[in-house]
Amino acid sequence: MSHDLSAPAPTAPRKGLTEVLAEPASPARSASARRDPYFDNAKYLTIVLVACGHAWEPLTHGSRFATAAYLTVYAFHMPAFALVSGYFSRSFDMAPGRVRRLLTSVVVPYLVFETAYTLFYRWAQDDPGYPLSLLDPWYVMWFLLALFVWRITTPIWLTLRHPVPIALGLAVLAAVSPDLGGDISIQRVLGFLPFFVLGLTLRAEHFERLRTRRVRLLALPVGAAALVTAYLVAPWFSAGWLYHRGSVTGQGAPNWVGLFSTPALFCLALVLTACFLSWVPGRHLWFTALGAGTMYGYLLHGFVIKASRFWDWYDHPWLHTAPGELAVTAAAVGLITALCSGPVRTVFRFVVEPRVEWMFSRDNEDRPGLTKSGRG
Repeated sequence: MSHDLSAPAPTAPRKGLTEVLAEPASPARSASARRDPYFDNAKYLTIVLVACGHAWEPLTHGSRFATAAYLTVYAFHMPAFALVSGYFSRSFDMAPGRVRRLLTSVVVPYLVFETAYTLFYRWAQDDPGYPLSLLDPWYVMWFLLALFVWRITTPIWLTLRHPVPIALGLAVLAAVSPDLGGDISIQRVLGFLPFFVLGLTLRAEHFERLRTRRVRLLALPVGAAALVTAYLVAPWFSAGWLYHRGSVTGQGAPNWVGLFSTPALFCLALVLTACFLSWVPGRHLWFTALGAGTMYGYLLHGFVIKASRFWDWYDHPWLHTAPGELAVTAAAVGLITALCSGPVRTVFRFVVEPRVEWMFSRDNEDRPGLTKSGRG
């Protein structure tokens, strides 16, 4: 049965990347009514996992349980981001309005924050010569660059009959190619590409099927099994397998291992993503509105995480105890929640969503794909 990938999702308006990370909530009630609380909840909960994962990393060096939690979260949280990004990218067709939205919501924030992170590193590490390289994204910035590449190739994926196997084949190629290079984080771009492409093929009913009672009950033992397995393999399994930063040779394995490890990790991430999405609430909750600010949380929390490394915040022995690990987790949740809040969005909107209308030709205003508000 063929699927009309250009048809709008019945439960949510289609948006571009950073709407997945965070489109600011409109003050108009009509705009609020159009937002699907399920996806806002999913975005907030996913960004919470991102923050917790980054906060847990220093704890993994001495805690087997922290390592297990870290491995479990890293097995699916970025694949989930990529998949939902793909789902909301199905209508991207290079129309002027959508290209404009892509530039203002992805490219401009990338340029601003890649520069800001570089300057922060120079100051914090007293290294004024640390290079600024827009083709070598620093820390969390790789995802915006990946999103840009994925979005501009969306029309190609939508024309293919079997896009997911082809995208998975490219991911395998990246895993077995140690000489592919590191420009534009190409290994990660290709490594997480299958999840984005899979999202392009999904429809609203696929998410609805995940939210049935049967699937939710099945998700509990599957998630528990994943956590137990992560605990068992924690002493010897490297989280580097989940980062997709390079080929499998970087993990000390021969090239041919990538032929099997990449599809296996893809299936694992897909199963855990389904378990996660099955338990995302579908109604308005106290944190639903925060789902509109996840781009702010994503871009800003990296400064705090890196500061904790630069200035040795984790040197306190108490943080490596069970209560300390819980405190770190609570702090991470509190931090990301605050960074997604309305007051923070108001303060930092000028850098996260700068007004750059001067960049665009007025001739585009009446062309297809561009509304008066500038959004496709």
